[in-house]
Amino acid sequence: MSHFVWNIDPVLFSFMGLSIHWYGALFAVAIMSGFYVMKFIYQQEKLDIESLDNLLMYCVIGIIVGARLAHCIFYDPEYYFSHPLKILAIWEGGLASHGGGLGAILALYYYHRKTKLPFLFLLDRLAIATAIFGFFVRMANFMNSEIIGIPTQVSWAIVFQRIDSLPRHPAQVYEALAYLVIFIVLSLLYRVTQLKERHGVLFGLFLTLIFSARIGIEFVKVKQAAYADELTLSAGQMLSVPFLLVGLTLLLLPYLRKN
Repeated sequence: MSHFVWNIDPVLFSFMGLSIHWYGALFAVAIMSGFYVMKFIYQQEKLDIESLDNLLMYCVIGIIVGARLAHCIFYDPEYYFSHPLKILAIWEGGLASHGGGLGAILALYYYHRKTKLPFLFLLDRLAIATAIFGFFVRMANFMNSEIIGIPTQVSWAIVFQRIDSLPRHPAQVYEALAYLVIFIVLSLLYRVTQLKERHGVLFGLFLTLIFSARIGIEFVKVKQAAYADELTLSAGQMLSVPFLLVGLTLLLLPYLRKN
């Protein structure tokens, strides 16, 4: 069977010794797309748009710091504890989405304390922006030929030639498409239903959908943490479980309160 071969250069372009990578460019697109989604929401709800500059700054810092620390602690602790200065070497790669998500939540909590807007109200709206952010980040992983899937012979398998010659599940594309669908679902629910008035429901749905997808897709992903090779669940799946439980709790909470 002939499979699609992926061998794109991770460098988007170089100019006068300066190289711009696909990952960096798409990460910037991810940040700006999330920002403009939040700007649209703030315009619809007549909130202070100028305060979004602060939210953007807090979230970028929270995402990068959280994602880096989570990668070092949960995916390769032995190496980073032996070489602590390498924790600062972000340019060498290594960001974990679970830590990035937690960092964004902490950043939003700080923003909530500054603006006095309800925390769950903000989480519901940031969830929509985060879904489209995740789509672009996973496409950046695809451009980098990283977070690859396990070998397979399905017709849509891709040979990541920079890795090896085996056809594999395009796991990062699966995740990207899942996040894009979740973004569309949350956007529609926000615009055509009254769920946004029930604080925490959209965020709960976001967590439930995102981390259900993550747990499922991890089964066709190459395990990223060496210590997880002997375990049934990958590090990504184990880290997803608490987020999933929080999401389900937020979805059930209104009904439990009513009863």
